[in-house]
Amino acid sequence: MENLDDMLGKLSDFLKSEAKTETIIGQQFQLGEFTCVPVMSVGLGLGSGGGEGKGKGKGPGDTKGAGEGEGFGALGAAGVGMGPVGFLVTRGETIEFIPARSSKGLSALLEKAPDIMGKIFDKTREKEAAHA
Repeated sequence: MENLDDMLGKLSDFLKSEAKTETIIGQQFQLGEFTCVPVMSVGLGLGSGGGEGKGKGKGPGDTKGAGEGEGFGALGAAGVGMGPVGFLVTRGETIEFIPARSSKGLSALLEKAPDIMGKIFDKTREKEAAHA
């Protein structure tokens, strides 16, 4: 039981240090007039199992349960996964969420980001020029 308490204590310490707002909501950065904030997801999985047994052999040919004695076994496992969800993008009073997951994955989005932002900048300039 001490090992389980030890493991849970270490897991709690890890979660306190790693799964915090600064990790889930990344550091903001500027992209022209836009402020971008990456958003992450965090997943946690836990599992455990155990068992015990006693062996009492009936004779030389009987291997099932052969031998005298007792045994106990236990196992515990944990996994933590983190991944990007998208970006919160702000410009002035406007806030928009751009998802990072698409049918082609995050890499396709990151490859298209400069073109998308360029098109947004061009449209903004056209609107400002039309109102001037």
